[in-house]
Amino acid sequence: MRDDGAGWLPWLVGEAPWRPARGRWRDHLVLAGVLAVIQVLGGLVGTAEGDAARPLDLFGVLLLVAGPAALTARHRFPAAVLAVNVAAAVTYPLAGYSKAPFFLAATVALFTAVVTGHRTAAWVLVQVGYLAFLGIGWFCADRLGIPPEARPEVHEAVVAALWILVVFVLAEAARIRGQHYAEQARAGAEQERRQASEERLRIARELHDVLGHHLSLINVQAGVGLHLMDSRPEQAREALTAIRTASAEALREVRGVLGVLRPEQEVAPRAPAPTLDRLAELTADAGIPVRTRVRGVARPLPAEVDRAAYRIVQEALTNVRRHAGPAATAVVTIGYDDDALAVRVDDDGLGGAAPVDEAGNGIAGMRARAAALGGTLTAEPLAEGGFRVDARLPTGENP
Repeated sequence: MRDDGAGWLPWLVGEAPWRPARGRWRDHLVLAGVLAVIQVLGGLVGTAEGDAARPLDLFGVLLLVAGPAALTARHRFPAAVLAVNVAAAVTYPLAGYSKAPFFLAATVALFTAVVTGHRTAAWVLVQVGYLAFLGIGWFCADRLGIPPEARPEVHEAVVAALWILVVFVLAEAARIRGQHYAEQARAGAEQERRQASEERLRIARELHDVLGHHLSLINVQAGVGLHLMDSRPEQAREALTAIRTASAEALREVRGVLGVLRPEQEVAPRAPAPTLDRLAELTADAGIPVRTRVRGVARPLPAEVDRAAYRIVQEALTNVRRHAGPAATAVVTIGYDDDALAVRVDDDGLGGAAPVDEAGNGIAGMRARAAALGGTLTAEPLAEGGFRVDARLPTGENP
């Protein structure tokens, strides 16, 4: 049984998806059996007390059992099941049998039909049955040989009408409540899917930034090593050392990114995500000459802003190295404004040759990082040559 406050409702109307098929059929049979026993016992007691014009016979038992038996199909054919129950509930008292609780199965059938969305059919069937009960009992009783004891009295007609109205109102309220829970469940599932998608995109960006930067550096150093291997072995050795350092750093950061995919109890301690505190290390390992400028007074930043700024600089330098040519130089400017952090990376290389990655990585990934924090990022060639990445990340501060 679910714990959402409406777990009983699907069970009552025969739609309990959390129950296996065998369990649902067992529920149907149990409910039908209980109602059939109650109605038949009520008929027997009424006959024994002598308040029936006609003793309970096989036909009467069939009428009392037909409604509960039909309830086993209420989850598939709610309107048809209600029609069977209405017919049995109208026929039983007019046949002169004891006025036992013959209406229990019909009540469940009416409730089910309304809750499952068959309100119009339920209302029409119940009204037709009610009017037929009164019309036959009051105007056709003599011609049909209905005994006086079986004819409906005025107070019985009023009670029946009120009972129908109460059941209908309760069923409609339950239907609205069930829809509310269903909408909440759908919204929750959609939120979970959206969060999972955002998490996948975040991890993809992290992996792209980590691997793109380090693999690009490894590629450059490998080319240098191959070129200098014979003529300048010492410099080739330095290139190989740089490759080893870059690969070790890449593995460390990849482990840190993938660590979030482990179950909480299995997450091993890992190094913190890189921030602007490591900017000097990042520019030193960029593989191209990089100058760094700081505008304003440096101050502690929100963790997510600090990480995003580092990744934007990292990706921008990777693009410079990859697209602007080996002779390019870059300038990284970090500006501490009152309510935002400004990040700018300029290069003097080929500029417009840097492409925009439409798959969600590269420049598009940097834009996504900035947008996730409520910031902006532009990437465009400079008129005098070169390329500029300019980001503004709100810090949530307004001194």
